[in-house]
Amino acid sequence: MNEVFPLVDIPPELMLSSREELPMFREYAWDFKNDEFVLKDGQLVLLEGQEALRVWIYKALRTERYRYMAYSWDYGNEMEQLIGSTLSQAVQHSEAERYIRETLLALPYIREIRDVEVSSERDQFKIEFTVETVYGEVKTRV
Repeated sequence: MNEVFPLVDIPPELMLSSREELPMFREYAWDFKNDEFVLKDGQLVLLEGQEALRVWIYKALRTERYRYMAYSWDYGNEMEQLIGSTLSQAVQHSEAERYIRETLLALPYIREIRDVEVSSERDQFKIEFTVETVYGEVKTRV
């Protein structure tokens, strides 16, 4: 019987790695301490690669999804929904992890989120995880 979906072998030389398919990722430098753009001689500083992704990750996790018209609906997170939640702590931790995964995996430069550890102190979450990008690993805490 014929296969409904035929299998086609693609020669290895025609296959591109994900790193080759994507252009170099760029983002404006961010001063994490003062929570503002970095300026040099009055101009915004442009970062590339893993450092640019580190900025994107930080900003995406600090931006509430759907709130700002300047961003697409794919950008930002929904963690604010957990504020005042009556869900159990275990469910809240699970939801926090899901929100982080949804936020970050929307960007094709990010391959995987792993080693996620969620804990609570009073009314705050502490979340640590590793982001596997096309440029390497980024360890993150929020």
